[in-house]
Amino acid sequence: QVQLVESGGGLVQPGGSLRLSCAASGSIVSIYTMGWYRQAPGKQRELVATITNSGSTNYVDSVKGRFTISRDNAKSTAYLQMNSLKPEDTGVYYCKANLGHIEHWGQGTQVTVSS
Repeated sequence: QVQLVESGGGLVQPGGSLRLSCAASGSIVSIYTMGWYRQAPGKQRELVATITNSGSTNYVDSVKGRFTISRDNAKSTAYLQMNSLKPEDTGVYYCKANLGHIEHWGQGTQVTVSS
């Protein structure tokens, strides 16, 4: 079993930055693909970025060039560095660990971009 705990969310002005962390415990997390998803009010949850166990990354077009996903396997932690934040980035950000059909989700952390 894998437990995920997100942190780092908050209120930030447009153009600002936040760094989200996802601390994992339990199984051998280093073999999992880690991902960040977000859900805005009234909208479906969407993929933001993923990183495989070998370090390959993937981003949704709307965050390319602004967000960076990374991982530290020694700390069993994944990160999402978010720069040049926009109001449309507002939402609850969730961390996911998956290995094949196995999925684990965190509880989410709120990110609000507003002046």
